Amino acid sequence: MIKRFITGIIGQPFGVKGFVKVRLPSGDSSHFDQLVKVTVRFGTQEKILVIEDTGHAPSSFVIKFKGYDSPEAAKALQGGEILVDRDAAAPLEENEYYIEDLRGLTVHLHLVSGPVIGTVTDVVEGGGGQLMEIQISEQERRLVPFRNEFIGDIDIAGGTVVLKEGWILE
Repeated sequence: MIKRFITGIIGQPFGVKGFVKVRLPSGDSSHFDQLVKVTVRFGTQEKILVIEDTGHAPSSFVIKFKGYDSPEAAKALQGGEILVDRDAAAPLEENEYYIEDLRGLTVHLHLVSGPVIGTVTDVVEGGGGQLMEIQISEQERRLVPFRNEFIGDIDIAGGTVVLKEGWILE
């Protein structure tokens, strides 16, 4: 089970005090209220940063990190991935899942005991909602709407997900 999640991706500087815009994959910023410091990853390097302040700008969530007091300094953070431990990530509602927990699940057709048709590789944002990416073969992947009409039981602990309708893969 994944122990840390990407909870934000740092964008461009905002304002003159060193704030940066942060894209939130979950759309939820409430868990940042309890965070004092976070790990920021740049490729293979990681750095622990202290959060001085958070806020909201027009259509953006913004963070001010200690020691980054100007737009020029804050620009160095652009592209960094904000990592938090599982217990500090955005809380889940009923029937919500962390994408990291879905990756690698075995996809069965119709029932958990049904034929294996592939593996979940990702969940991506599509124009009309989220899409589950399923690897059917080494070279073939399909996108399926991540909706109740197509996706059945999800068992993270058991490592399985049920695809209700096989025709959606055609």
